[in-house]
Parts: sequence; C-alpha cells; structure tokens
Amino acid sequence: MEWIYLGFVIFLFILAISDLWVGVSNDAVNFLNSAIGAKVARFRTIIIVAATGVFLGAIMSNGMMDIARHGIFRPEQFAFKELMYIFLAVMVTDIILLDVFNSLGMPTSTTVSMVFELLGATFALSMIKIAGGDTGLGFSDYMNTEKALSVIMAIFVSVAIAFVCGSLIQYIARLIFTFNFRKGLKWKIGIYGGIATTAIIYFMLFKGTKDLAFMTSDVKTWINDHTWMLLGGCLVFFTILMQILYFLKVNVFKVIVLIGTFALAMAFAGNDLVNFIGVPLAGFSSYQDYMAAGGGDPSSHMMGVLNESASTPLIFLIAAGVVMVIALATSKKAHNVTKTEINLARQDEGDEMFGSSKVARSIVRWSNSTANFIVASTPDKVKAWIDKRFDKSCLDIEDNAAYDVVRASVNLVVASLLIALGTSLKLPLSTTYVTFMVAMGTSLADRAWSRESAVFRITGVLSVIGGWFLTAAIAFICAFIIALIMYFGGTVVTVVIVVAGLAVLIHSNVKYKEKTNDAKGDRAFQEILRITDRKKVWVPFLKYVAENDKMFLDDMAAQYTAVTDGLLQENVRTLRHSMNDLKLYKSRLKNLRKKETICLRNVDPETGLVKSAWFHTAFNYMEQVYYSLRRICEPAYEHVDNNFSPIPEEYCKDFLKVRDELVATIQCLATHFKDRNYEEMRVQEEALARMQGKFSDLRKALMVDIQEKNLNLTVAYMYLNLVQESEQLCISLKHYARASRKLA
Repeated sequence: MEWIYLGFVIFLFILAISDLWVGVSNDAVNFLNSAIGAKVARFRTIIIVAATGVFLGAIMSNGMMDIARHGIFRPEQFAFKELMYIFLAVMVTDIILLDVFNSLGMPTSTTVSMVFELLGATFALSMIKIAGGDTGLGFSDYMNTEKALSVIMAIFVSVAIAFVCGSLIQYIARLIFTFNFRKGLKWKIGIYGGIATTAIIYFMLFKGTKDLAFMTSDVKTWINDHTWMLLGGCLVFFTILMQILYFLKVNVFKVIVLIGTFALAMAFAGNDLVNFIGVPLAGFSSYQDYMAAGGGDPSSHMMGVLNESASTPLIFLIAAGVVMVIALATSKKAHNVTKTEINLARQDEGDEMFGSSKVARSIVRWSNSTANFIVASTPDKVKAWIDKRFDKSCLDIEDNAAYDVVRASVNLVVASLLIALGTSLKLPLSTTYVTFMVAMGTSLADRAWSRESAVFRITGVLSVIGGWFLTAAIAFICAFIIALIMYFGGTVVTVVIVVAGLAVLIHSNVKYKEKTNDAKGDRAFQEILRITDRKKVWVPFLKYVAENDKMFLDDMAAQYTAVTDGLLQENVRTLRHSMNDLKLYKSRLKNLRKKETICLRNVDPETGLVKSAWFHTAFNYMEQVYYSLRRICEPAYEHVDNNFSPIPEEYCKDFLKVRDELVATIQCLATHFKDRNYEEMRVQEEALARMQGKFSDLRKALMVDIQEKNLNLTVAYMYLNLVQESEQLCISLKHYARASRKLA
C-alpha cells in the first residue's frame, strides 16, 4: 500500500514543476512589465536582472510553508489518505487554471488560486466527514475560513488604493518632469532618484526579504527599531549617488526601473514560492511522517504533525529557483500575459485587445462629465500651465516602447511602497493586484486613455478584475469536484485525473505554439508606427494593406465555399460554424479598419489627402463582400436547420459551375493583391464582370421557372437569394479591386 502513496508524492512533485512553470508565466507580469514597457534595456538584460532576483529570492527563502500545512485546514482532523487527495486535487486544479489564464493573457493571483483550491478541496472532504461521522464537529473544526475572508478583502483594498495612488503620484510626477523629461533634470533627478531607490529599499526590507533565511527574529527586531535611521541613511546615500550618475551621463530613470525590477522579482520568489511548492512539500512531509510511523492504515493515521513549522531543504529551493528562471526566460505565455498589461497602459493608440462594454461606456460617460466640470472650474492660467506640462508633442520615448521611463519608475516605486506599507500595517494587499492597478492608474494620469481608446481600455481593466474574482470561484469549485471524484474513485481514478491534467497542460502549450494570432500583421503595424519620416510610410503602408487584403480574400473564398456547400449538401453543422465565424469576423474587420486608418494618418499629408478617398472606398467594398456572405449564410442556415426541401439537383449543378469559377477568381485576386500585380487585377475584374453576367442568367432562368413551373416557393426564394447575393458579390469584388488599384 505504501508504494501507492509514494507514487502520489512523486506525482505531487511533477505537478509542482508544472505549477512553477505556469505560475511564473503568470506572475512575471508583476515585475517585468515596467522594464519591458519602457524598453529600459534589451529584453535579455531585463530577463537576466529579473532572473537573478527570482533565483536569489528562491534559494534564500526559509521555506516556511505554513499556509499550505495548516493555514487553511486543521491537519489534526484529517487522515493521511484524505490529505493526499486534497493536495493532488489542489495541484491538478492549479496547473490547469493558471495555464488557462496564461493562454488568455490575463494576469491573476497565484495566492488566491492556491488558497481557494485548498478551501474547495478541504470543504469537500470536510463535508464527507461531517456527513459520515458522529463526532459532532462542524466546518469550523476542519477549516480556517479567516484566511479566505482576508483574501477577499485583498481584492477590494488593493484595487482601490493602488489605482488612486498610482493616478495621483503619476500626475504629480508628470507635472514635475513633463514628457520632455530630459530637460531640467540637473537638480531634480538626484532627489527623485534618492526617494525612489529608498522606497524600493524600504519595500525589500519589509516585504522582499522578511522571509529570507538570514532574517532571524533578532535581525527583524533591529530593523524595526532602526527603520527611520536606515531609511534616512539610504535617502542621503542614494540621492548623492544618483546625482553623480546623472553627471556621468547615466539615465537614472533606467537604473531605478532595473533596481525595482530586481526587488519585485526577489520578493515574488521569496514570498510566493509557497503558492507553487508549498502543497507538494506538505504532501512530502505527510508521507515522511506516515512512513516514520511504520505505514499502516492511511485512513487512520492523523496528520497533526503538519501543525509544526518546517523548513524546506536547500536542494528543493535551488531546484525551484532553476525551474522559475528557465520558465521566466523561455515561456511564451509569460510574454503574452505581460503584453496584456502593456497594451492596456501604452501611451499611443493602436490595436486594442478588448472590445466595448456597457459598463465601460457608462464609466467613460460619467468620467467625461466629471472632467468637464473640473476643467470648467479651473482658472484659465492654471489650465494652460497644466496643458503645457502634459504636451505630448515633445514625448521622449524609446523606439517601440509603450511608455517612457518616468512612468515606468513611478509604477515600480508606487507598487513597492504600497506593498511594503500594507505588509507593515498587516493589510492584505496582493502583489498582482497592486502592480496591475498602479500601472492602470499611471496610464490614466498620463492621458494615455484618449476618448477613442478609453472605453476599450476600461473594458480590459474590468475584464482582468473580473478574472480575479473568477479565479477564486473557479478554483474553489474545481478543487471541490476533483477532490470528491478522487475520494470516491480511489487510486485508479486519481492517477487518471493527474495524468489527464498533465496531458491538458502539454496539449495547451502545443496548441499555443501553433497559434499566431496574426502576429506578423501586428509587427508590420508597429513598424509603420515607428517610422518617423512620413514620406517613407507610404510603401510599407501599401504592403501592409496588400497583406491584409490577401488574408481577407482567402478567408472569404473559404467561407463562400463552406456556406454554399453547407446549403447544397444540407450540412447544418457547417453552416452553423460558418455563421459563428462570420459574426466574429465583424469585429476583426472593424479592428483592421482602425489600424489601417491609424497608419494612413502617419502618411505624408499630401499623399494621404489624394489617396484616402480610394482607401475608404476599397474598404467599404470589402465590407460589402463580407455582408453579402452574411446575407447568404443566415437564410441558408435557417433553411437547412428547419429541414426545408433541398435545392433541386439541376439547379445545384448549374450553380456549382459558376461558383467554382468565382472561388478560383477570388483566390487569384488574393495572390495579385499581395504581389500588387495591378495588370493581372484588371484581368480578374473582367472575369468578375463575366461571372456577374452568368449569375444574372441563372437568376433570370429561375424567374422564368417560377412563372412556368410548379416550384416550391420556399426553395425557389432560397435559391434566388443565393444567386442574387453571388451576383452582388461579383460586383463588390470588382469595385474592391478597382479601388485598390487606384489606391496604389
């Protein structure tokens, strides 16, 4: 029997490695975003700084994993077998849940996930014990619910405080430094650098190093007694140092950002390591105690030993540090999560990741009314001075950066101060929530959310916050269900669930690597925005538009084939799939038009004025092509879904001959669009005109048959709609091609 539980422990450590990987991928957003968003150094340098902090934080952690041992449940009330089911359910749920958030690019809290997974699994086993026993014990005897309440408090407290503080301090910082921050730094930078670095040191003392091995109770007491002396000395020392660095032509803001990145990374590894390996180590300790007692019945061996604090062997800490560093450097999903926050906080407009929501629109409308009232109440001279300090025409920003180093430094300093202050006051602030909401607050204060982008940015913020609450609910429910299945299913079912969880994780990563999400097009878009000479924008812009046209025509050819085949072959599944795809394609077209219009705005004004009419004409006909397919698909789906009579075979044969010719023409046209072969496009325009005539002939023949034959009118009108919209498709494609030629 003992070998089964040894296998469970091995499974726990395998799951721990997976959890470290997906956990770091999600939590990397906490300490990487500011450095990456402001491009303070090469990506490799930023990763090296963060990885060093992560590794040192991991190996110097004292490994006190009390929250996983007795922070949520009362171990003396559970048997060894029961706790192993709880631990396995928690780890399987955790790796799948965090991987889903990583794939979606949504930051969440690993602490929240672990706490509520432990609660869910413990609640399941407690419910079984209460239902099957006569001990008179209740849930409060099995579970520690106070921790859950503190985590819920953390969400509300962190969101509000971090957002307000980030907005206020960034607003003051921008008034001091302006967007042309290099001007007038001579004496300001030393003081700011000293304050910022001292704040980060304060953070490291109270949060980043409080659980490290060398932080004995005597050391902590000495630091607490001499806090102000230490901070005063740091302020004087770093103020002088930063002033000297400025005179040596060093960018002090970049130094602050890299120091802050190191500090947050170190704190993350030192404090959040329990979220990834705490549960497996608790399982390992349980197994050791079980074996030390000579094995026996795992259902009767109670686990009161977990009430004792235990230090983690150094080898486990080193191994955890190595896995975290590798994950940080190589995980594509870590970069995806990072991209979400950077996208929501970036200074300029561009491709918005999120759509619009009713709540966001209401918030924007209320905010605009409030802002207008404040502006109207502000004296004109004050308004003029503030507008001058926020003049973006002199924005000093690195190439391809989302925002400047001033905001990046404020992000890290404010986040560090709030986390340190919350820790010292015993307030339940969350690292993930604080860093994210500070970044959102600073971007708002920096006027990065224009009226054109605010509703999308707010929708994104609300989506992330909603995901935090969902994390708690999903973690609790899934761990609860999995623990029940494992308990009643026994060893075999438990092994199957663990293997299935690992298989889901592997499959998710394989699929993610195959998923490009139009990354190439996004890169082309960003490259166009980086071109400073407006006379050089036109050629890359035409290439970008041509590639988008090629992609659009290929998609429409495929959809037209699928829709018509689905109708003629009465395949309702194909039609349903196409209808859903076409509905989703509408937002894609809207987003594409916005991006191309932004690029066109960067074109030389003289060229843009002449060509913009053809650009908008071409795009309007592109949309007409799309709507023709929608007008074919929707009635076709309704027709087949209602099991109406099929279109007669002779009509199908006549239609398919012209249909196949049209599809081939669209595909040829797509190739000519990409190659910008305008002479061949003329040939295809003529071919489209001929096909328009053929569809017209089919339509006229049908009208004759309707008059002379006893046709099923439902079928006849369905076929008439198909032919008419196909004819309109030819017309729209012809004008689309012509306008695109004129654009070039």
